[in-house]
Amino acid sequence: MKKQIAILGSTGSIGTQALQVIKEHSDLYEAYCLTANNRVKELAAQAREFRPAAVIIANEDKYEELKSLLSDLPDIKVYAGMRAIDEIVEASPIDFVLTAMVGFAGLSPTIHAIKAHKKICLANKETLVVAGELICKIANEYRSPILPVDSEHSAIFQCLIGEGNNEIEKILLTASGGPFRNCTEEQLATVTKADALKHPTWNMGAKITIDSATMMNKGFEVIEAKWLFGVPADKIQVLVHPQSIIHSAVQFKDGAVKAQLGVPDMRLPIQFAFTYPDRLHLGGECLDLFKHPLEFFEPDLNKFRCLALAFESIKKGGNMPCIVNAANEIVNRGFLEDKCSFLQMGDIIEKTMNRVSFSNNADYDTYVATDAEARIVATELLQGKSN
Repeated sequence: MKKQIAILGSTGSIGTQALQVIKEHSDLYEAYCLTANNRVKELAAQAREFRPAAVIIANEDKYEELKSLLSDLPDIKVYAGMRAIDEIVEASPIDFVLTAMVGFAGLSPTIHAIKAHKKICLANKETLVVAGELICKIANEYRSPILPVDSEHSAIFQCLIGEGNNEIEKILLTASGGPFRNCTEEQLATVTKADALKHPTWNMGAKITIDSATMMNKGFEVIEAKWLFGVPADKIQVLVHPQSIIHSAVQFKDGAVKAQLGVPDMRLPIQFAFTYPDRLHLGGECLDLFKHPLEFFEPDLNKFRCLALAFESIKKGGNMPCIVNAANEIVNRGFLEDKCSFLQMGDIIEKTMNRVSFSNNADYDTYVATDAEARIVATELLQGKSN
C-alpha cells in the first residue's frame, strides 16, 4: 500500500519539492491532500497532476475560483478555510502530514494531526517556536513521531541516529549568514527588499528569505532545536557557514563531532523524513568536496539584532517566543511591502516584546491570545515606524 501524505502548503518551496519526491517515488507515496493559502491556480495545477483526494484553499474568498478550476474532476473534493485544514489532517487514510505552511497558521493543524496519531514531518518551525513545550507534551501523549524537515534539524537528527543515550555536549547549528553577512551596520540601514531576497545559496519563499537575511530564522531554529532534541539553548551554538554544505553537526561528550553534509537541496531532508529509517535514491547533484571550501564564522549579534532578540526570548521563556514570532511576521510583511526599513524590523520586535502581556505558564488559549495581541502592538508600531 502506498503511504498517503497530506501536504499543508503544497504551493510553497517545501511543498513543491515534496511533490517532486513523491513523483520520483510514486510507487511508494501518494498525495492525499494538498493545501494552499492564496495560490489558486498553482493548487489547481498540482491537483490535476497528482490527483489527491482533496484540496483546500485557506482563503475562503478563493473557494469558488478553485471549485471552478477543478469542476471537471469530481473525484477531487474541494474545501476552504482553516477549519477544513484542521479536519482533513485527521482523515484515517493519511499516514504522514507534512506541515509546510508558513507562520503561526501551522500550529492548529499540527496539533490536530498529532491528536489523530499522524506522523508529523515538520517544516513549519513556528509551531515549535510558539508552543514547543505544548507540542512536545501532546506528541508524547499521543505517541506521534515528529521528524524534522528543516535541513539543519534533519542534519542533527541524522547525526544522532545510532547514538542511543550518549550525551550531547553541543549542537552546532549552521547558518549561511544570508546576503548581508559582510555588510556594515551603516550599509544595513539602506538595504532594500530586492537586496534581501537575493539569498546566496538557498531558493526559498519570500518570508523565510527575509528571515534568513535578518538571521531571525536562525534564532527560531535554535528554539526549534531546543524542543526537538531536548538540549538547553546554551548548548546550541550558531556557526555562520556561507557555503551551506555542512547542514549542522553534533559534538559529543568525548569531543567527537558528527556532521551531515550535502548540497543545498531541500529534497533530501524532505525525503528522509518520509523514508526514515531507510534511504532511497534521490536524483540530482551530489556533493563534490573538491569544489567547495568550508568556512566558519561567529555571528555578529550587534549587527543582526533579530538573532539576539530570539536568544533573549529563549531565556525569558513562557510566551515570549510567541510574541517574537508574531511581531516578526508583521515586520517581515511590512518590510516586503516597503512599510519599514531593514533595521526598523528589530526595533519593532524589541518594543513589542516589552509591551505585550507576558505569561510564564502558557497554554494553547494563551498562545492564541498572545499572538493576536502581539500582532496588534507590532502593527501599531509599524504604522508609527516604532516611535
